[in-house]
Amino acid sequence: MPELRKKMLFVIMIIILYRLGAVIPVPFISSDMLNFYLNQAQGSIFQYFNILSGQAFSKATLFALSITPYINSSIIMQLLTIAIPALEKMQKSGEEGRKKITQITRYVTVALGLITSYGYYMYMRNAGVLTAEGRTLFGAVVIIACYSAGSALIMWMGEKINENGIGNGISLILFANIVSGGLSMLQGTLRIASSGVIGIILAILTLIGSLAIVTFVVFITNSERRLPVQYAKRVVGRKMYGGQSSNLPIKLNMSGVMPIIFANSIVALPSTIAILFPAPKEGTFWFNLLNFLSYKSWFYALMFFVLIILFSFFYTSISFNPVEIANNLKSNGGFIPGIRPGKPTADYITKILNRITLLGAIFLGIIAVAPLIVNLASNFALGGIAFGGSSLLIVVGVALETAREIQAQMTLRHYKGFLE
Repeated sequence: MPELRKKMLFVIMIIILYRLGAVIPVPFISSDMLNFYLNQAQGSIFQYFNILSGQAFSKATLFALSITPYINSSIIMQLLTIAIPALEKMQKSGEEGRKKITQITRYVTVALGLITSYGYYMYMRNAGVLTAEGRTLFGAVVIIACYSAGSALIMWMGEKINENGIGNGISLILFANIVSGGLSMLQGTLRIASSGVIGIILAILTLIGSLAIVTFVVFITNSERRLPVQYAKRVVGRKMYGGQSSNLPIKLNMSGVMPIIFANSIVALPSTIAILFPAPKEGTFWFNLLNFLSYKSWFYALMFFVLIILFSFFYTSISFNPVEIANNLKSNGGFIPGIRPGKPTADYITKILNRITLLGAIFLGIIAVAPLIVNLASNFALGGIAFGGSSLLIVVGVALETAREIQAQMTLRHYKGFLE
């Protein structure tokens, strides 16, 4: 299939260009000092940023901000579309309205890139990883401009994949980043295995557990509840329409990985704030409090699990509207057998949705918290494994989504040949 091959080669080319940008250094920064400094910040939000950027955040390279500004911009616009009627009307006004929303999202991405670049610059300045030139006004402008341009260039690359490639551009870039950091996680597992018999057993169990989690993620990601829908017969002129049966699919994991990202941002906040201040002395109240709130504590795992469930319900409520679905069914002559159209249908869909969301939230919580429990039980410094569950969920989800799109392209070609 020449057209599919061209699209896949285009995606590979963009990812190679992205990975080249992820190793281009920005002037006036000591990347070795920053890498050492971030290695001391285990469990903070900075470690999560480092995983999402493919280790570019700790090396302070051109693409250190990765896709974070674009993702935040998309989330902000999604929330504002629900809160502001004018934006909601614009989104529902067809292709032209969606183009305007996309253009606003780009502007917000550039603004967030500038703000995040300034925050990243101040963080590095306070950490003492800048050279003397980097502390001047000229150095600050150069560094902030480089990171802002890098975040805008990543957004452009993602959109080009959407236009000329296959799959979701930003998701594929995120996929490449996480996979590129897999070698360091493998090295950590080998380091555990080299510590003795117990380490070898733990390493083997970690690999088996990873395979089991991948299988579990694939099964749950493809799971859905299908509500039967029947369309009433109606006569238009001399023709009869309707009467067919269909279904309304509700995915078990409708919110994807977003609840994990939201929850992680909150539970990692104390550790993130702590590294901005001098380390407290051992035995003091602040030292014990930070240990209690760190990713090595059972309380961290518990709060992470609870927040994932809460954010799953929140994200589902803003992305799926049962009342709107019920009204669309009613206007098209559709109904769920045994349920009256209108409000009873909306209530029924809401009840089913709450049950499905709870199951999906528990699934997300298990995936995200399982590595933390392994970390607590093993007593080994596993480093990035604290975020291994959410990273694995992103990788598997993007792989499944891209594989489905490739399959759809192949099926479309077969249909075309059949019709000819």
